[in-house]
Amino acid sequence: MTDASALDPTGGLRITPRAGVAGWSVDELVRPGLRRNPRRAHLWVSTVLGKHIPVAPSRIIGAAEALADHVATVVDAHGPMTVFGFAETATGLGHCVARRLHAQVHLQSTRRAVPAVPTTARFVEGHSHATDHLVQPTSRDLIPPSVPCVLVDDEISTGATAIAAIAALQPTVRASSWVVAALVDLRTETDRERCAAMAREAGVAVDFVALATGSAVVPPDLVDRVAALPDPLAPDTTGPAGTVTRTCIDWPAEVPDSGRHGMLASETAAFDDALVPVVDAIAERLDPRRPVLVLGHEEFMYLPLRIGAALEDRGRSVTSQTTTRSPAYVSTHSGYPLRSGFAFTAPEPESAAGVHGTRHLYNAAADDPATQRVLVVDPPADTAALAAPGGVADVLTAGGRDLLVVVAGGTSFDALARARVDSGRVSA
Repeated sequence: MTDASALDPTGGLRITPRAGVAGWSVDELVRPGLRRNPRRAHLWVSTVLGKHIPVAPSRIIGAAEALADHVATVVDAHGPMTVFGFAETATGLGHCVARRLHAQVHLQSTRRAVPAVPTTARFVEGHSHATDHLVQPTSRDLIPPSVPCVLVDDEISTGATAIAAIAALQPTVRASSWVVAALVDLRTETDRERCAAMAREAGVAVDFVALATGSAVVPPDLVDRVAALPDPLAPDTTGPAGTVTRTCIDWPAEVPDSGRHGMLASETAAFDDALVPVVDAIAERLDPRRPVLVLGHEEFMYLPLRIGAALEDRGRSVTSQTTTRSPAYVSTHSGYPLRSGFAFTAPEPESAAGVHGTRHLYNAAADDPATQRVLVVDPPADTAALAAPGGVADVLTAGGRDLLVVVAGGTSFDALARARVDSGRVSA
């Protein structure tokens, strides 16, 4: 059987810095990890994204704002623009970039297929564990034509996904030019030439910007080597289960809780106003002397991040991260970033047949036992499967840890679309 040490990221899987914006280096922004995916077995684990590793909200937002400032060196930050974030990892990142740039529109892709919600575009991410991306603004008229669009992702491996997404999005977004912005850019010179050729073929102008660039070495047999690894030890869940406390907090149906259906710059104040009672309700239920981990649900990253940031602003010790669809490999090998992991039943069914898939959460089993855990979900994820045996609330309390489940957000597509028409923000 293959020994786990043979896949030590400091061995065959390597990353080398090249250049970076002042204060940022690729080897500080990402760490090599592994995942069981037949398309791609390596995973660049971000230290500033708040996906696989719990990170202070101020650190997450700081990295996003630094990226936005770098974007402003290649696009007019005072003019109108659209910012688009990739599900699932870059939805919060994209939203923070859009806020920093005062973008006229922030939009994200989604993997939540709702039959009643129209999809204006879709594209496929070939190496992802979940490949389909849906684009669901309330109206095509929401997106201003003939302005730059900034496409935000956490990392650029080859750039092919970004160019394919641009080609699929152009009929809907109708941008004058495109900027692909990421925390790290790991493309080779061959990748860069291929991206330029693909952009020319698609008839679009594309600039790439990143906080840091570097090169990666990925063993050609990595998929097989990861598949041969023994299953890691499950977290210790012996002993009595902890308690689950629930609170549901009203959210205005016409206020976007994410970029899933687009968020306009003119709607950010309403979001900020709606956030205050959510934070107040959570703060009342927490011990101010103990650290807090705020957990989001998959692509529902921005609202939980802002909750964590607001608690941090009130003097709390806070980290933030979200669950994910990606099955990564965990190990206690020195320096490896994925130290522990939970697998759980997805709260939302994946199809009309009511089938629930499997989701994951990393490193939450390794946090300080004094840490208070807060799981933030929107109403569509507040299902019976959330707290059922094998659900996320079940696995998070199995080791005797208490959990506060907060149901917040809950934008109505119809109410949001109607409010935008009534206010004149889009035409009827």
